[in-house]
Amino acid sequence: MAENKHMSWQTSQEGPYTDFNGLFVWITLVKMTEDMGLEVLRGQGVDALQPVSRMVRVFISSVHSDMKNERTAFWEKTYSELQAYCQSLDLIFEVVDFRWGVRDIITSDHMTAELCIKEIESCQKISDGPTFIALLGNQYGHRLIPRLIPETEFELLLSKLPNDPQGSKLLNQWFSKDSNSVPPTYILQPITAHYPHYNDKGSESAELRDNDVISWNLTKSRLLQALRTAAVKAEKDGDLSAESKHKFFKSVLEYEIEHGFLKSQKDASAVLFIRELPRLSKREGKRNFAKFMLDVTADGLLDTEARELLAELKQRVSNTGRLQPLRMELNKGAMDPKHKEHKEYMKKLCEQVTSQMKELISRQAPQTSGDLGWSWLKQEIYHHNRLKVEKCSVFKGRDSVLGKICITMWESNSMKHEPLLVHGPSGVGKTALLCKLSQEMLSVLDQRSVVVLRLLGTSPHSSDVNSVLRGVCLQVCGALGLQPPGPRVANTYEDLIKFFHSMLDQVSKQGDSLLIILDTVETLFETTKAYKLNWIPKEIPPNVHIVLSVSDDCVDQFKALVLEERNIFRVELLTADEGKEIIDAYMTAAGRQLTSEQFDTILHSFQESGSPLHLKLMLDAAKRWSSYTSVSDVHLGITAQEVMTQFVKNLEENHGMKLVSHALSFILLSRHGLSEAELQDVLSLDNDVLAETYKHWLPPCHTILRFPRLQWSRLWHDLRDHLTERWEGGVVLLAFSHRHFSKLVRERYLSVGLKADLHGILADYFSGKWSAGQLRPILLPSLGTILNADRKVPPQPLRFTAENANVRKLYELPYHLAHAGKWEELCQSVLGSLDWLCCKTVTCGVGCVIQDLSLCTELTDCPEIEMLKETFLLLKPTLDLSDGQLDPSLLVTEIFTRLQALIDLYPSMIGQLCSQCVNWFGSCTDPVLVPKCSFLQAPGGPLKGTLTGFSKGVRTVSLCSKRQLLIAGSEDGQIIVWSLRHLNTLHTLSGHTAGVLSLKLTYTTNHCLSTGLDGTLRKWCLTGGQQLFCIPDAVSVQTHTPTHIHMIEEKKIILTNPSGQVKAWHLDTAELLYEVPVEVCSLLGVVGDTVTCMCSDGTLCFYDASTGMQNSQTTLPFSDRSVTCSLTLTKHSKTLIAFEEGHLYLVCTDGVQSKVYLPSPALFLNTSEDEKLLFAGCERTLCVFLVTLVSMHKVLDLQHDAPVLCAVSKSDSSEIITSAQDRIMRVWSVTTGALLDWISGMDSAVSSLAVHQRTVISASAINSSLKIWHLDYSTKNRIKSCIPAYCPLVVLSKDGDTVYYVKEGNKTEVYTWSFSAGLQSGSMDVSSEVCCMELAQKKHLLFCGLRTGTILIYPFDFALETLCLPPPESLPMVRSMAISSKEDRIAVAYEDAVCLFEITARDSFPCVEGPFERYSLCLLHSAISAMALLSDCRLLYGTFGGEVVIYDFKNATASELDHHGTAITCITLSNWDENALIGSQDCVQKLWNMNPVLLDHTMEYKGFYFEGVLCAVFSTNDKYVFTGSLDKTIKVWDVATGCLLYIQFVYSPVIKMMSCNDGFVAVSQHGSFIKEGFRCPDILKPGHNPLPNFRAHYRVTSREKSQIAAPHTIIRDIPDYNPAQFNFIGMMKTKPSNTCALL
Repeated sequence: MAENKHMSWQTSQEGPYTDFNGLFVWITLVKMTEDMGLEVLRGQGVDALQPVSRMVRVFISSVHSDMKNERTAFWEKTYSELQAYCQSLDLIFEVVDFRWGVRDIITSDHMTAELCIKEIESCQKISDGPTFIALLGNQYGHRLIPRLIPETEFELLLSKLPNDPQGSKLLNQWFSKDSNSVPPTYILQPITAHYPHYNDKGSESAELRDNDVISWNLTKSRLLQALRTAAVKAEKDGDLSAESKHKFFKSVLEYEIEHGFLKSQKDASAVLFIRELPRLSKREGKRNFAKFMLDVTADGLLDTEARELLAELKQRVSNTGRLQPLRMELNKGAMDPKHKEHKEYMKKLCEQVTSQMKELISRQAPQTSGDLGWSWLKQEIYHHNRLKVEKCSVFKGRDSVLGKICITMWESNSMKHEPLLVHGPSGVGKTALLCKLSQEMLSVLDQRSVVVLRLLGTSPHSSDVNSVLRGVCLQVCGALGLQPPGPRVANTYEDLIKFFHSMLDQVSKQGDSLLIILDTVETLFETTKAYKLNWIPKEIPPNVHIVLSVSDDCVDQFKALVLEERNIFRVELLTADEGKEIIDAYMTAAGRQLTSEQFDTILHSFQESGSPLHLKLMLDAAKRWSSYTSVSDVHLGITAQEVMTQFVKNLEENHGMKLVSHALSFILLSRHGLSEAELQDVLSLDNDVLAETYKHWLPPCHTILRFPRLQWSRLWHDLRDHLTERWEGGVVLLAFSHRHFSKLVRERYLSVGLKADLHGILADYFSGKWSAGQLRPILLPSLGTILNADRKVPPQPLRFTAENANVRKLYELPYHLAHAGKWEELCQSVLGSLDWLCCKTVTCGVGCVIQDLSLCTELTDCPEIEMLKETFLLLKPTLDLSDGQLDPSLLVTEIFTRLQALIDLYPSMIGQLCSQCVNWFGSCTDPVLVPKCSFLQAPGGPLKGTLTGFSKGVRTVSLCSKRQLLIAGSEDGQIIVWSLRHLNTLHTLSGHTAGVLSLKLTYTTNHCLSTGLDGTLRKWCLTGGQQLFCIPDAVSVQTHTPTHIHMIEEKKIILTNPSGQVKAWHLDTAELLYEVPVEVCSLLGVVGDTVTCMCSDGTLCFYDASTGMQNSQTTLPFSDRSVTCSLTLTKHSKTLIAFEEGHLYLVCTDGVQSKVYLPSPALFLNTSEDEKLLFAGCERTLCVFLVTLVSMHKVLDLQHDAPVLCAVSKSDSSEIITSAQDRIMRVWSVTTGALLDWISGMDSAVSSLAVHQRTVISASAINSSLKIWHLDYSTKNRIKSCIPAYCPLVVLSKDGDTVYYVKEGNKTEVYTWSFSAGLQSGSMDVSSEVCCMELAQKKHLLFCGLRTGTILIYPFDFALETLCLPPPESLPMVRSMAISSKEDRIAVAYEDAVCLFEITARDSFPCVEGPFERYSLCLLHSAISAMALLSDCRLLYGTFGGEVVIYDFKNATASELDHHGTAITCITLSNWDENALIGSQDCVQKLWNMNPVLLDHTMEYKGFYFEGVLCAVFSTNDKYVFTGSLDKTIKVWDVATGCLLYIQFVYSPVIKMMSCNDGFVAVSQHGSFIKEGFRCPDILKPGHNPLPNFRAHYRVTSREKSQIAAPHTIIRDIPDYNPAQFNFIGMMKTKPSNTCALL
């Protein structure tokens, strides 16, 4: 069949790692190394690394009074528009305006100009775009006295004033020499040094203040006059440059313009506006200079010199030629905002400034787009390196401990070794030591070596184990060219640990050198509140070193990890000599020195503590001392705490109690820190701070109220040594530089009430409550009435653009709402918002959502939040498997499917969420499946979690309630230890090279014994996770051996049974103590000091446990000596032995004490914790015995539907929990034997159970994870299974209301389940095993094909009747059946033939006649596995060998179609028999046109595993085909094109499907009933990708439609058509059936 074909491939999108996504994607290492550079990844050359900024920070320069109206217009109109524009580009807009909100920029300490210049430099350093706006008007502005004058220059100026003794005296009075400055400098004294009331603010001292202000103005004028006179003379004499002279004439405005524009290297960084006055006559100008706001002198006269300087400045700006400043002229004289023309002027000004600013911003914006996925790693490496440079800048001493660490690393470099542990008291300098170690090692190692430094807890990515491991793994892999972790590994804690450990081994094998330094490891436990040490390898391979530091408070936990003392290093307090070195180095780096008295004072105080932190805090203060600062005026504490306390007291005195306490508290309370822009905005929302700020004067504008930026800059200047700046997502965030200061702020300021209030303000800010013109009321003391003003804080949309989410809001808002107790707002706008949940999950990762929900459940008892948290815990594994480009449809489907069953129970938040889900599905513009019922595990059910970490099935589980430990061993040889308290992994024990056979915990020590299929016996320390010893060939590797080891802990003896021998080993030393010389079949148990064995001759022998000598023996009174299992009753000093014949013996050292008969051989024995109850698993019966000192009595027989696999009881022995082969756990009452509860939905049969209080842990030998179940749960939240799991045969009614099924292990009964009733509605007994079932939907006939060849027919309209089609003479098994779409014929496939029968009716009673046709099967073909019958009597069938044949019964012709490589699993016809889908066990499925027979499409889907198709169904209009696959997905394909439209993960393979209305109904392998609708737009979006959530790809090979030989008609869109109605009356037969018998 020659056809033209075309192919199309579609693959899942593979992108780079995404910063906040938490969902890691495969990356291209080449691109990352090209972008970051190998040197950076290896820890070298990081200084050149600079994070990409998303900040647009602009300094506004203007004269305070002159441009007041223009600045107000800017804030009212331009600011909000520019802010919105920046947000649209995912940029942060910040304005630094020192003139806003203050009465005067003149301050007592003369720091304004310096602060202005520092702010301008900061804008230029971090701003991505324009940095400066200048508004030049009519005034030159305040001309300051330089605060600092170099010694030589000052003395030169004094020498030029020989004729002005008053001027010289004044200069000497106001300037003091500071010899601490290097070189010495003269400092202008604060105004309050001579005029103490200058800063008074109260009305009671108004007169004194006014007098001091006038006096200072006159003094300032004289000082300036003296300096200017001297400077002019010095310039004239050639002793001073013109530039140096000019600084005594220069205004603050000119300083700002010089630094912000004239000296700037960036052309596109400034916007300048120049306002010109109308031409004034000289006389008019002198008369009206106040009207026109011209500069005046101290005595009120026009300052002509200032006017000339202003004109020169404007000319300098114009002459640069770098940009064309905006120019406007006032035509009507002085500024009057009410004047019409002036309003137009303001409008035009705002428009032009806005336009120019947008243009400058847009030029830089493209540089921030297309953010590389590893920018977060670049940011992290930069952050830790910058901190390292700071710590090492003044590092002195510690040579001894540094040398010891280096020698230890060198000595152990060529062998396996432990981590190195550095510890010491808090504040002793461990961080600086490790930074210095990193720096030193980089200088001595070769260029290919990698040094990774993480100062833990100093950034979000270094504050939890998962983030740290991801970053370290990615950096090392990039530096050394290793394959990085994939998305599933990177998002799964246990897998990430395994990857980390294997990566270290790989680095070692390559011969590369790697040093990982992790400082302050205990900070990682603050988020989890549990010590997780299993991620740190106990044995580190050669060439790799890990150095850890912890405080003395936590060192004991880590000493269990590092056993050898030579690997532990204590950092001692500093000596006096080391203190002297640090003082000298610190002051030199600061360009300062100390007087001898000051030096001695600091040194004396330091010697009291010896703490480096204490010394640093004192030096932070001392570097601000001048040489004339008296030590009696300063207060140095003898501890770091006292120094910090005095420091904040000074801050409170200088800046105000409210401002200091609230500003510091805001920084501390933020989740990840605050930017300066955010902090200023938050302070602008804080009414208490604003009331303190505007206590004595009114704000400059009654419509806008902002916290003055100048006040924050002054506070920041004093606080800077205690703050650290950290880049996060392109923004600089503030945090405290050390934890001691954080602790001080918390204890000093944060009472419970204030903490909640401040969290509330932060929540208001990040919610955008007071943005977009919303007026926030305030009562200002200076006003006396309520003022409603706009705080000009930015809006906080959830997304700035479609691609860029508001990450700061996503992280901060829920945190603050929860801590503020704003639960209603939290539930409505955050947790109850589907848009929020989708945005945060996609942007930050599902783990961050769970973190938010966990925080909420810790703070409040809200059932709905708990349900939502459990929902995300349940869906997390699925989202972790997605490939980093999470599509919202996956999350919405998961949320809706799990929660919709709870709408009636929780109508508020969960009901709101589900309603939003419905709306989302309705508005979705892509193909999507819409769940119509709840078919996934709902929250609130018994399943509470999953423990992962193994790669193969779990073979054995042991639990210690006393120590709160859970231990499991796997087929992969791994042993994992979990904490039962937190369900976190404590240790992963690696050693066994084959599966773990058994585990046994010691009673008195924290040790564990394990045996494995490698024949070894190993002892482990559960405190540190180390292997203590390994004994080879100690146990039998035969997996059927009942018990592997016995232990007598009091005698330090371990007993094993390798290859028919009994060996005794010392529990501590692993020394072989003795061997029993007699050949032994089985070591059965230990009773007291006696060992019980079954000897080869069938006798029970008893040996002395200490010596191995035989004490006695007993012959058993029966012939069968096959032991099935045994159990030692320690508390009763007896042994239980079960035999193949069904006997159970209670044996003591005196012989057989009691015997009972079991219904079948016991496959396992177990007891309750108190050994009063004995459980024996006998096929489908669990026999429960009451055990006494001398006997045992059966009390219960608990019947199961499948063989019992294990049983345990609660600690109080009130309930028994069992598991069976049918994958159901059952809970029984010990008192009555009643079934209390059952739990289904298991992936596999549970082979191991453990109970801790009301928690059950289940494990399976064929499943790599353990499940955590709680017995206390609401049965309303139970998973809605319609039928038992793993039913081999299932059929569905057309509407899906009824399910017919055969249970696993019982194929002689057909059960019925009603969807509407939600329960099993009946059953039908069958005479033999059912092999296949089919349902005639419209005729209500159920056909059951039996192994005997008989077909039973159940007419539902005649409930009491059953029809029978007798088998052919050879009695072949019925392999398959197929009913035609009109339901007038049925084809039955036997072993050797296919027969065609007619379905008719006689007197309205159904009949089946025939066979009318018989088709003998080809002996060369495999048996039929699937088939379908067309209405025109053509049969399409497939075989287990992959053959596909179409046979025409009318003309007895057969044709083979394309062969499949594996067994055919599914053949499905469209509703009109036009198409057929054929699926197989491999990834191939083919869509055929049936008239004529042509292959339309070959669809291949390749994913992780199990691609085979199990079932399929066409939609009612035949446009789509739905398939259920082994990979636990439902896929939707387009019939016309063969393209994949949508794929959905449903956690269990779908085994049966039936179309209905706009979708389908289905049943999963777990027994869940699935009902879904399908929505698809008429036209798909270009480039539609159906695989955004899956690492998979598919290929479609299609036939060109133009090549169809014979045109045919396609009937579409007639959903009400019933094929069974056509010709139904004509098919009624009057003659009796000769093949159908009534039973």
